[in-house]
Amino acid sequence: MQPHDQLDAWVDAHFDEQVRFLQEVVRVPTDTPPGHNAPHARRTAELLARMGFEAEQHVVPEERVREAGLTSIINLVVRRPYGAGPTIALNAHGDVVPPGEGWTRDPYGGQIEDGRLYGRAAAVSKSDFATYTFAVRALESLGLPLQGGVELHFTYDEEFGGALGPGWLLSHGITRPDLLIAAGFSYEIVTAHNGCLQLEVTVHGRMAHAAIPDTGVDALQAAVQLLAALYARNAAYRQVVSQVRGIEHPSLNVGRIEGGTNTNVVPGKVVFKLDRRMIPEEDPAEVETELRRVIADATAAIPDISVEIRRLLLARALQPLPGNASLVHALQRHGERIFGEPIPTMGSPLYTDVRLYSERGIPAVIYGAGPHTVFESNAKRADEHLVLEDLRGATKVVARTLFDLLH
Repeated sequence: MQPHDQLDAWVDAHFDEQVRFLQEVVRVPTDTPPGHNAPHARRTAELLARMGFEAEQHVVPEERVREAGLTSIINLVVRRPYGAGPTIALNAHGDVVPPGEGWTRDPYGGQIEDGRLYGRAAAVSKSDFATYTFAVRALESLGLPLQGGVELHFTYDEEFGGALGPGWLLSHGITRPDLLIAAGFSYEIVTAHNGCLQLEVTVHGRMAHAAIPDTGVDALQAAVQLLAALYARNAAYRQVVSQVRGIEHPSLNVGRIEGGTNTNVVPGKVVFKLDRRMIPEEDPAEVETELRRVIADATAAIPDISVEIRRLLLARALQPLPGNASLVHALQRHGERIFGEPIPTMGSPLYTDVRLYSERGIPAVIYGAGPHTVFESNAKRADEHLVLEDLRGATKVVARTLFDLLH
């Protein structure tokens, strides 16, 4: 057999083992918040060791972790050097939002039904712990000389921005790969994605008894006026169209609101958190300046109201770098061969910590195991799942790509 066929055959022969590995990493919760992710990292390192992969455990200091609103982080790096040549990193994140309501299966059961594996992070992105690990094992099974090396980066801060995940590894000089493939889906290659600005807005009024409301200043009423102004801007964003395929327009979402003390009390404080998605063409500094102006203008004429604004997150957009062409072409060629359909390059409305590699000049693409769309996978919703044949196919595509770039 030719090497590509040998890779495919190895993946098929070890697929049951790969599925069991994925079940094991799904069964260890990584709800973020609270972000107690060290147990998952240790369990993953143990599973990798059984396959002969030594995982460096890079512990982020507890003080830094708690400052970020998390509990514990250990980032894993597995290095597989083969000789002189490029180092290709494969990155997937283990942290994930809590399961939420509406599940019909155990979110940490790793249950298999009708060819699908169910569980929180089964699709995004513990699936690619399995994709990348077994792609590297398939590559090494050939026993052929290779030029370069591979690194597995399994990190735990994507949900909170990535600064203590890939950002930690890069800023501390722990790694500096030449190319990157990061967790994604099987039927598209993402080369650009949106940025994200998150703000916490606190509206201060003055509490009072509801029987004598004129003695207070209603922070909720002011917040309603402010929210109306923000939603008006959201409607206007639809007229700003991105030129990147797969990305439409900017958007704004208010995802959480807290306020008041009791039914019979005029609310003295309201806090809400907003999420502003930025298309790649936008400048983050200009976006934040505009939002702060909208907030100031909306509340300026309301007597005795004050507003505090705190930035929670600034994630810049992923911009494609010219050096990603070798990754894109190999993944497209093998993706079409394995899945039987063209694999387009796309932009994504999501934001990821892949941007942290790109910002340091490392050409990066997003590709892994999953369906055509995020919606199909139920990612961040009840009954998240992965079609196991997508895992099989993506593993073959990544293994073939690594062989082409390193042989």
